[in-house]
Parts: sequence; C-alpha cells; structure tokens
Amino acid sequence: MLAVLILRRLLGGIVLLLAMSAMIFAGTELLPGDVATAVLGQSATPSAVAAIRLELGLDRPAWGRYLAWLSGVLQGDFGVSYASHQDVAATITERFIATASLAGATALTAVPLAVLLGILSVLHRDRGLDRLVVVFSRATVSLPEFFVGYTVILLFSVQLGWVDSSSTVYTGMPLTDWLAAMVLPVLTLCLATVGHMVNMTRAALLNVLSAPYIEMAVLKGVSRRRILWRHALPNAVAPIINVIALNLAYLVVGVVVVEVIFVYPGMGQMMVDSVVKRDLPMVQASSLIFSAAFILFNTVADAVSLAANPRLRHPR
Repeated sequence: MLAVLILRRLLGGIVLLLAMSAMIFAGTELLPGDVATAVLGQSATPSAVAAIRLELGLDRPAWGRYLAWLSGVLQGDFGVSYASHQDVAATITERFIATASLAGATALTAVPLAVLLGILSVLHRDRGLDRLVVVFSRATVSLPEFFVGYTVILLFSVQLGWVDSSSTVYTGMPLTDWLAAMVLPVLTLCLATVGHMVNMTRAALLNVLSAPYIEMAVLKGVSRRRILWRHALPNAVAPIINVIALNLAYLVVGVVVVEVIFVYPGMGQMMVDSVVKRDLPMVQASSLIFSAAFILFNTVADAVSLAANPRLRHPR
C-alpha cells in the first residue's frame, strides 16, 4: 500500500513537471521584445533579423518548437545558448554544482542548528531561553532574503570589513578562500530557513509531549530531559524531517535572490543574466531544473509523511 501511494506521488510529480515545462516555455514566449533583435542588436537590418529567426527556428509555430525542445530535454539536450553559443547542458552543469554547494553548505549549517534550538526551546519552555528562541525564529521568518542579505553586507563587509561583499568562487580555489566567500550567502540563507524549522521542531515536540503516554512517564517520575530524548524526539522525527525536506526544496529555488545580491556564480545569477540577454534556452533550462528540484523535494516530504503517519495511508 505504501509503495503504491509513493508511486502515485512520483507519477503526479512527473505530470506536474510536464505541465511546468509547458508553462515555462509559454512564459518565455510571452517575454517582451524579439529574440532575434536582442541577439543582433537594435541596429540589425530586417534581412539579418529574418535570417537569425530562420537559423534559430523562430519562424516555426510555438507548439512545434515546444515539442522539439521537450524532446531534446528528454534526451539530455537543452539546446545551445543564444548569447554564448555554447551547449546549455555543459554550462548549467558547472553553475548547478555551485548552486548545490551553496544549498548544501546552508543545509549542513541550518538543519542541525534549527533542531538544536527547537530542542533547547522545549527543554526550557516558558523560560527566558524559550522566549528568546521564539522571538528569533519569528523575526527571521518575517524578514525577506534581500533585506537580510543587504543587512549582513552592511554589517560584516562595510562596517566591520571582515569579508568581501561579493562571493566569487571558482574551480580550484583554496579552501579558506572558498569558505570566506560562502560565509555571507550561507548566513543569509540560514536566517531565511532556520526560523521555520525551529518553529516546526518546537511544535512537533510539544505535540508529542502532550500525549497520554508522556503524561504517564511524568507521573512515574521520569526526568524531563529523558522524556524528551528517549520518548518525544523519536516520535517527532517524521514531521521534523518533513519540514526539513520542504525547506531544502525552498533552498534550491530560493538561492536566486541571494546569488544576485552576492554576485554568486550559480544558476540563479545565470538565469537572471539570461533573462536580461533574452537567452531563452538558458532561461528555460534553468527554470525547468529549479522546478524539478522543488517537485522532487516536495515528493520526498510527501513520502516521509506517508511512511510516518498511517492515517495518511488509510484515509476514511
């Protein structure tokens, strides 16, 4: 039964991704301006514009170009960049590694920190530390990434001068330089995600602690710390993992704003530059990969919920 439900989620994710591919293609078609004019410049002659449209296949109907693009994507061919004339898949691979590194570094920092703060908040419930954690988590949830990004730049780059405001990374750079370049974007993304995970960790633990068997353990004289670690935390793992998976999905697509702020050479920065240049193959490929990653992590979150909660597997 569980395998069937998970398979349905996967099939639903595939159908959703196909729908997203159509929306992405339609969205790029609706961008203002003409691709041929953008490639050649405003001084291009009508004959040159017609020639480039023929070369790029822009003279064909939109549905035909979409089917050709989708067929290429299914074979791993995302086309050729209009701006650089390089293979899109090869260019995106390097940028995707940079974005995945940023998201991975953030996850390795934010997830343990959020779980620890949630546990500490519950251990010191209704005391000073709990109130401080609650205020911190709610404040970070309410602040947009661009505000946090520019604030940390003002504080750590402009006023304190500890690190550079731009986060330029490249293959083969020294580890210390790489770590220094990652500090501010990772800090910004951590502040954007930790609050939500702390709130959900705290809520999940408090929900378990209100169960009757926990009350029985309290009546038997079991210490609060032992109850939390031995009984509450194992039973709250499923919702915690679920919210972590959802935040990882956010990380993959939420890096766009952060990469632009810190001039980080990832997929988000590349996609914004490609929109400005009207480089449609690059925009379409980047958007599709972001969509696939978001759908994948949400599917994982659904699978975890199904595996952990029998009521979801046997709805009335």
